[in-house]
Amino acid sequence: MSERFAEVRDWIAGLTAAEGPYRIEWRSVNHRVLGANRVPSAVRIDHLADAFGMIGKARAAQRFAAMVERTRESRPELVPWLAKRPLRALELAEDWPRLLAIVDWLRQHPRPGVYLRQVDLPGVHTKLIETHRGVLAELFDLVLPPEAIAAARPGLGGFCRRYGFLDKPARVRFRVLAPAIRLLPAASDQDITLTEADFASLAPPVATVFITENEINFLAFPNVPEAMVLFGAGYGFATLTAAHWLQEKNILYWGDIDTHGFAILSQLRGFFPNTVSFLMDRETLLAHRQLWGVEPQPQTGILPRLTTDEQTLYDELRQQTWGGSVRLDQEKIGFRFLAAALHKLRSDGLP
Repeated sequence: MSERFAEVRDWIAGLTAAEGPYRIEWRSVNHRVLGANRVPSAVRIDHLADAFGMIGKARAAQRFAAMVERTRESRPELVPWLAKRPLRALELAEDWPRLLAIVDWLRQHPRPGVYLRQVDLPGVHTKLIETHRGVLAELFDLVLPPEAIAAARPGLGGFCRRYGFLDKPARVRFRVLAPAIRLLPAASDQDITLTEADFASLAPPVATVFITENEINFLAFPNVPEAMVLFGAGYGFATLTAAHWLQEKNILYWGDIDTHGFAILSQLRGFFPNTVSFLMDRETLLAHRQLWGVEPQPQTGILPRLTTDEQTLYDELRQQTWGGSVRLDQEKIGFRFLAAALHKLRSDGLP
């Protein structure tokens, strides 16, 4: 106050002269130079509506109050969600009546066994439900009884199965590599796509199953007796779990030589412990040094299902032994190198 007394005085004058829905509380200050002075200590706004008006949110507050009232009348179980996430609720204000209608419909038809497109409500379309799956999942969990929720299906990807809607059938694409095995007429190249359920019931007469993540590698994979090749799914292998016959086959996984390639391999072994890596070793990596690329966001976590050699190579990659974030894309491995590796497998006794 002693250094900027004029500014303090003007501030107090402006505060007291301004018109506003507030009241000022004062306190006395005894200053060794300036003596006793009366200065503001607090500003009190007594009515919530006035506070909203001062910050320019009166209309938003009215809209939110209307949402709360409507929700309390139709689905009071959802009022705590509004209290917890008011700003998100305001973003949904225009769609909120339709979201409540969807919640009501599912509450009356738990685990309906229909596709999302078959939900027949005024103003509700598939895109609305798909766009707001995250919010609807939170709302459904608050109003549905436990027996209507498949708790083992979390996340947006499991939305339909979690709440009993029919999901678009997952598909598995594969090629039969053995000329002697014909699942389709002889003129076919044996590039086949089946639903998850049909693939699970297939049980083909093969001994070895290759899995590759690259479509060109999948299409160009050479003939191998008693074998087939699957077009991989990155981190998603749930579509294969129903095919119990895979547990009895030799499974060879061919992914990129980078940290994510080993992470996918580790995840696959969680479903199929009998999986062996193929062309994912140090020899293959060093033989293609001139073709190395850079992995944008390397994996650094612990991978519990790698062999000793795989773990060593994974550690060398994440510790950047050969430089920054080295990776070898599987499609950069030459066809002759692949053929030689397959010949060695057969020489070692793999059918």
